[in-house]
Amino acid sequence: MSETFRLQGRDLGEVELALIRELIGSHPDWHRTRISREICERWDWRDQTGRIKDMACRTMLLKLHRRGIIELPAPRHPNTNHRRGLSFQPVLHDISPQQCSFDALGGVEWVIADAGEYRALWQTLLQSYHYLGFNTRVGKSICYLALDAQQRAVGALLFGAAAWKSADRDRFIGWSPKARASNLERVVNNMRFLIPTWVQVKNLASHILAMALRRLPDDWQRKYGFKPVLVESFVEQERFKGTCYKAANWQCVGSTTGRTRQDRNHTIKVPIKDIYLYPLCRDFRTTLCTEE
Repeated sequence: MSETFRLQGRDLGEVELALIRELIGSHPDWHRTRISREICERWDWRDQTGRIKDMACRTMLLKLHRRGIIELPAPRHPNTNHRRGLSFQPVLHDISPQQCSFDALGGVEWVIADAGEYRALWQTLLQSYHYLGFNTRVGKSICYLALDAQQRAVGALLFGAAAWKSADRDRFIGWSPKARASNLERVVNNMRFLIPTWVQVKNLASHILAMALRRLPDDWQRKYGFKPVLVESFVEQERFKGTCYKAANWQCVGSTTGRTRQDRNHTIKVPIKDIYLYPLCRDFRTTLCTEE
């Protein structure tokens, strides 16, 4: 193979593949994680906080293995990803009706729910009451809980990795495939948004969205070392009208095609979703369209 191709944000040619094969062949006792970490160190493949990108590297190696380009050693342990979240135990939470004006809530407090009791409550809410449910996170993400003055949960959000491709979104941004591959991590996806059914507060959803986006850039930078410049969300047309996104000044730029990236034979149908975008800075296109 003489051509260069791109996986997980890395350009791979004969030199890179030769190094991977040499490491695998010279160290038959190394497991997959050891190989991945060695590659990260040799390439100085790190995120903005200086941590090696081990997960990205392991995903890249697995894709190469599945394509028959390299042969990885057999995994040391069985894959347990399908069991993640099965041991989760919901926590008790207040479901007393909350019907009042936004001002009567006494203010909304934001907490990052990545660990501890807040994490358990956040997961309970999404897994129990969100129509998509929730078990586990993969990759970069931030979880938020919105609490009222009595510390009762009135909202839960999840921000994570953006969709790899979305025709109408990509057209709106105007970036090239190379720029998208380089800068996609600067786009964050609002993957889950929940207002519990017992919370009926007019304009609460749009207030929560607006407040979340004011915090997100700095919170993301503290956690991952860089700021996102654009947020996306995909809203099922048959279920929702996107009212709260419109009220919070998100822009609907188009819709999905009703296919998934696994639909190579054009046989898989999924719900069509409206694509909403919210720029976090004025010059977001400059950042996203730069080719490195």
